[in-house]
Amino acid sequence: MKITGLNIYLAKIDGRSPVIVEMKTDEDITGLGEAALAYGSAASAACAMVTELSERFVIGKDPFHIEEIWAELYDHTFWARGGGPVVYAAISAIEQCLWDIKARALNVPVYDLLGGKMRDDHRVYANGWSFRATSPKEIAIAAEKAVAAGYNALKMYPLSEVDPNHPNGIFRHVSQRRYDRAIRDHAVAMVSAVRDAVGDKVDIMVDMSAELTADAIIQVGQALEKFDLMFLEEPVEPTNIEALKAVSQKLNVTIATGERLYSRYGFRETIVSQAAGILQPDIGNTGGLWETKKIAAMAEAFSLRIAPHVCAGPVASAVALHLDASIPNFVIQELYPFRVPEHFALVDDPVELRVKDGKVSLPQGPGYGVNLVPERIAPHLYHQIGR
Repeated sequence: MKITGLNIYLAKIDGRSPVIVEMKTDEDITGLGEAALAYGSAASAACAMVTELSERFVIGKDPFHIEEIWAELYDHTFWARGGGPVVYAAISAIEQCLWDIKARALNVPVYDLLGGKMRDDHRVYANGWSFRATSPKEIAIAAEKAVAAGYNALKMYPLSEVDPNHPNGIFRHVSQRRYDRAIRDHAVAMVSAVRDAVGDKVDIMVDMSAELTADAIIQVGQALEKFDLMFLEEPVEPTNIEALKAVSQKLNVTIATGERLYSRYGFRETIVSQAAGILQPDIGNTGGLWETKKIAAMAEAFSLRIAPHVCAGPVASAVALHLDASIPNFVIQELYPFRVPEHFALVDDPVELRVKDGKVSLPQGPGYGVNLVPERIAPHLYHQIGR
């Protein structure tokens, strides 16, 4: 079997831009992958990088040789050594496609190739439910709706502010590390409103998105400890290990990080330092499934847990469940269930629409268990390689 071509899709839908890759072979078996740069300002760059890497290193290769192809990409892109999100997102999307092809060719789910499943369903938490809530009253109502939709774990952004340039007033992160007592008090009021609205049986997580300095985030974190948080995410710059340790030592709450760390090499110092209790690698930007499984194994050796990050399209969500099923130190999986219907309609069996009582079962069928819906994905074709 040889790889003959790729379709690269850039699905710009309601403010997000999932980068979905469809890899083709000479035996008419296709595989899917996704570069997890659907937010921020790098989706188009990921498309270009997938194009360049595929044309130079992937076309004509045997898709069963996953480790060999990954090593080729890592060794000869030059920028992968110490590289950032664009390089690793492209590698991730390509690598995911290879696993899907191999599993479909063998007529097995991908998790069977990763050591087999350890669980049939997975606990998930909702993100994105709070983006348009700018007051304690609004966020309490939004939290109640998320719980009513079947979630018993919610993540929120208590430091966020309204974006004056967004037509819907959607939030943006703090600018220029601006911080004062009013910002801290607002964060406390927002989390308090959610806790009062959902009660003590629902887990709450807060994402700080590395918006403040370490001393400021310690003040905010200490004020939020009383709300019994499941974890506090990305308190400081993810590569600043000393600052991460300082925050961890001052707060009585589990620290999580990893969304902006790339490959096992990028996670190494965080793991060894044990400055965070939960790691959040994203299969779509840290190097792919096998690389993330390696990160999970490294974390397990240091008694750390894994809560994979996902903030992309419906392919990424399905891929994540196969990793979740195959690692012993899995905690909870992130999902974005409250996007517009067009987002989920890109595939035939979106994970987000199957959540019940805070859990979701594994997709059925070979590969990842999801397929693109041709008429839905076709308008989003960005580039085609080969045939």
